Amino acid sequence: ALPLPIRSPRRPMLIAFNKPYDVLCQFTDRSDPPRRTLAGFGLPADVYPAGRLDHDSEGLLLLTDDGGQAHRITDPRHKLEKTYRVQVEGDPTPEQLDALRRGVTLNDGPTRPARVQRIDAPALWPREPPVRFRKTVPDAWLEIAIREGRNRQVRRMTASVGLPTLRLVRVAIGDWTLGDLMPGQWRALR
Repeated sequence: ALPLPIRSPRRPMLIAFNKPYDVLCQFTDRSDPPRRTLAGFGLPADVYPAGRLDHDSEGLLLLTDDGGQAHRITDPRHKLEKTYRVQVEGDPTPEQLDALRRGVTLNDGPTRPARVQRIDAPALWPREPPVRFRKTVPDAWLEIAIREGRNRQVRRMTASVGLPTLRLVRVAIGDWTLGDLMPGQWRALR
């Protein structure tokens, strides 16, 4: 009898995608009228999101074809840090920033401490539609990194200290970064 050929194990596929504003993190939508989904971006077959990013948030979304890999990315026990660039309404005070760093109490309980720093406005693509601008209300940019992922958590955290979020862009999940991907672009990761 001839020996069976040895097949090398298939490597899971991992995709970095720059999710545009107002796109759902799913491939189908049954609402009427249908909303924009991941289906319109030429992503490889059989991948699905490893985690979520709200329709009104932008930036890094990881997709994979491997359930184990998706679990390792999304499970809070692995505590992968997620980093966001956040435009907020208002001029953050040291007390507001310290409250975010310590963790705030939301309606579903206290958050873990976050890494928070004020940053200069990052060089980002224009958003469609643009963020509302009011001459009488200042805005600022923060970099916020968290190790949990509750529903709309960053937006709820900034609102809880009196700094409503105007724009939210995820730039990193663990060691994976958005890099130079423009909205709607993707690349395979190792």
